[in-house]
Amino acid sequence: MKFNTKTIHGNQQHDPSTGAVMPPIYQTSTYAQSSPGQHKGYEYSRSGNPTRTALENAIASLEGGEFGLAFASGLAAIDAVVKLLKPGDEVIATNDLYGGTYRLFTQVFEKYQIKFHFVNLSDASIVKKYLNKNTKLIWIETPTNPMLHIIDIKAVIDQIGNKDILVAVDNTFATPYLQQPLLMGADIVMHSATKYLGGHSDVVMGVLAVHDKDLADKLYFIQNASGAVCGPMDSFLVLRGIKTLHVRMQRHVENATQIAHYLEKHPKIDKVYWPGLASHPNHDIAQKQMKGFGGMLSFQIKGNSKDDAVKVLENLTIFTLAESLGGVESLCGHPASMTHASIPKVEREKSGITDSLIRLSVGIEDVTDLIKDLETAIGLV
Repeated sequence: MKFNTKTIHGNQQHDPSTGAVMPPIYQTSTYAQSSPGQHKGYEYSRSGNPTRTALENAIASLEGGEFGLAFASGLAAIDAVVKLLKPGDEVIATNDLYGGTYRLFTQVFEKYQIKFHFVNLSDASIVKKYLNKNTKLIWIETPTNPMLHIIDIKAVIDQIGNKDILVAVDNTFATPYLQQPLLMGADIVMHSATKYLGGHSDVVMGVLAVHDKDLADKLYFIQNASGAVCGPMDSFLVLRGIKTLHVRMQRHVENATQIAHYLEKHPKIDKVYWPGLASHPNHDIAQKQMKGFGGMLSFQIKGNSKDDAVKVLENLTIFTLAESLGGVESLCGHPASMTHASIPKVEREKSGITDSLIRLSVGIEDVTDLIKDLETAIGLV
């Protein structure tokens, strides 16, 4: 089954009791049992809910995995992965990553004696420098947020050899439409389903996909024991969003392509970060492991002025100044004071997140309107 068909039918079935084409919203907390411990597969909705199960099956199908798990947020999904570890374990993580992930790693899990190494994984060979007997997890984000660095997933996995180390990939920016890390050898794929999978800025959710049953069982135990699960209505909304993932991503990529090339030629723009540009340092890797280059891009105004960046952001009218990304509407943001404010300034700037950096989530509006909006706002600086 091809991907575009999987978004509609992958691991999905009509409701057996009514024939409903879309899975019903099972808005229930508990389920009747015929005898103690005898039920129809569900007993309490923290442990499992039919609407959530339908979503989890769909996620597994899209990522080419066997098992899916859905959580109350992307960070809840990441939290479950790190809970696979124990005190003394070490993690090698992308240095340019979502600020909430950095905050979770450093302010929550470091106090439980889990050590994190934040390194530039754009050169996969650096992994060997940090590998030791305590390394248990490599956390990859590619493309990265917000610098759009590309990490060669297969090359990172090759550095590990036969060591018992999990490789997890945050695939939020790419989506399974553009990139499928499990098929490249990763153990875990994570998404903030709030973003492109949901696609309409109306739900908060995180998902995981895995191949291995033992790993899935461990994650399911954590999911159930910790209880950070999503509700049936949210599951329904993301299932609905997935049905149009392929057509939305096609337009996101088309629009971002034109905007990236427009900005690259603009006399007031210093740098544009988008993996589809030939000037991108890992453009060749993106071509190799991605079907397209995504709808996210970042850029800097010449002069490196925060005031100029803020002026642009305040004067955009079709691009909405807001947190998050991946919806049908175009969004703009200032990573240093918004999505990545929890990362200390000195650490932010090491990975290129300066006060003049602007991040765009390019929506599916008419691209001529989006370019005109950018032209007007940039023209004011």
